[in-house]
Amino acid sequence: MASAGGGALSILEYFGGEDGNRCGYCKSEAGNFSHGMWAHSLTVQDYQDLIDRGWRRSGKYVYKPLMSQTCCPQYTIRLSAVNYQLNKSHKKVLKKVQKFLQEGEVSHSTSDGISVEAMDSQADGAVTCSFSCKDKSEIPEDELKPLSVEGEETEKQHGDKEMEKNIGAEIHTEHGDPIETTTLMTNAHSMPKPGKGADTTRPPCRKAKDIRKERRLQKMLLQKKDPVSEQPAVTPTPPKAKASGIKSIEDFIDVPDHENVAHRLEVKLVRSSPPSSQFKATFQESYQVYKRYQMTIHQDPPDKPTVSQFTRFLCDSPLEPDTRPDGISCGYGSFHQQYWLDGKIIAVGVIDILPSCVSSVYLYYDPDYSFLSPGVYSALREIAFTRKLQRKAADLCYYYMGFYIHSCPKMRYKGQYKPSQLLCPETYSWVPIEKCVPLLESSKFSRFNGNPKEGDKDYLTELNRVRVLHKRTVMPYSVYKKRRKGPSDETVVRQYATLVGQTCAERMLLYRS
Repeated sequence: MASAGGGALSILEYFGGEDGNRCGYCKSEAGNFSHGMWAHSLTVQDYQDLIDRGWRRSGKYVYKPLMSQTCCPQYTIRLSAVNYQLNKSHKKVLKKVQKFLQEGEVSHSTSDGISVEAMDSQADGAVTCSFSCKDKSEIPEDELKPLSVEGEETEKQHGDKEMEKNIGAEIHTEHGDPIETTTLMTNAHSMPKPGKGADTTRPPCRKAKDIRKERRLQKMLLQKKDPVSEQPAVTPTPPKAKASGIKSIEDFIDVPDHENVAHRLEVKLVRSSPPSSQFKATFQESYQVYKRYQMTIHQDPPDKPTVSQFTRFLCDSPLEPDTRPDGISCGYGSFHQQYWLDGKIIAVGVIDILPSCVSSVYLYYDPDYSFLSPGVYSALREIAFTRKLQRKAADLCYYYMGFYIHSCPKMRYKGQYKPSQLLCPETYSWVPIEKCVPLLESSKFSRFNGNPKEGDKDYLTELNRVRVLHKRTVMPYSVYKKRRKGPSDETVVRQYATLVGQTCAERMLLYRS
């Protein structure tokens, strides 16, 4: 079965269950357990199906937590972007950024209830570098040259036809990398002057509603009415605004240009894999922002955030670029959204655009701009971006925020983005987060699907139909196990196929040496 990405194939090397690693959330030295695969290549549809079964990528390493064993279970969370409604704290962040852009006002207030670091690493970066993954493929080059597909006549529905594909060749195709831009003109970065404190010669400030109430009473007295008998016992609350009058996220972001504003913000979308010309031209500047972020926010030593580490973690991607006739000019695959303020990069959101979603991978930013709550602001921008893409591609309607970790209080902020759903770790069905939280309060690992009879709908049923890449040849497992020399590896292959599901197991290629 060929993918929509020009016949691209997914090739994965399965490592099995990992030994316990250090947990980036509870700091347990050996409590983090997961399964892992190295993705030599991955179609966007296969990755979509994998993350809908609890997998997630870090660079080219794809991992799935052992939910019932790991110290901090990580539940895949997704937001219905098309139905997203702003809450008060998110509105405050949008207004704060707009005020800074328009007037140059800097607010360091934390009264909006949002931590400066909230959503600073949407891809759960605390675990990204703890895996013992490979820096590059260990498959001999001649193993990934032209592939021939062999199988019995009864296996023809699995694409078992003679084919040739140079898997190792670099792909230089680009899709124009259109720039998504919101412009607000700017000049100087003006800091607020220190205040002088309260003026004791003037009366204290009063609430606006108290002033209005007093004026209303005065008006009633002037009309010679009895204020006591006519005033209701409880002041009625004003009616809520109609749904049509509620501001959308776009109302806050898509602000018209003005002449005399303080700052200019542009958000540019550039393809990171394969790297576009815009990505290459801004690589060093982007890396320097990442280095400052890691050293300041995560206290990394200066020698840790190297160029190679940055490249492996946030630039290398196994996703094959994919264009489809659905109107999305940027195409599908891996991208960086660069936030340019007054002509310099101040933040970068790493994202994957998949058939059903925009998946947030990571965010890093210049620590000097922490006062703008860049984690929250970038998440809101990515939600708006998802909504924009959905208008061109109807199925692309979700925003994936990585993992929700209820056992780690500082990672619960993702639940504030509503309406959100969590992935049931046993049935791989989606359940509203409001139904999941009470279960997680009593047990950190929980099955969310309330129907005990319902199981994994894509459970492995035919092991012999799993596709294997062995000695430059693609074959079903039924042929591979006859040709293989040495001890049987059926247990490992079965575990892999069970975790990825029957559909992906028949479509992707499992590399076996």
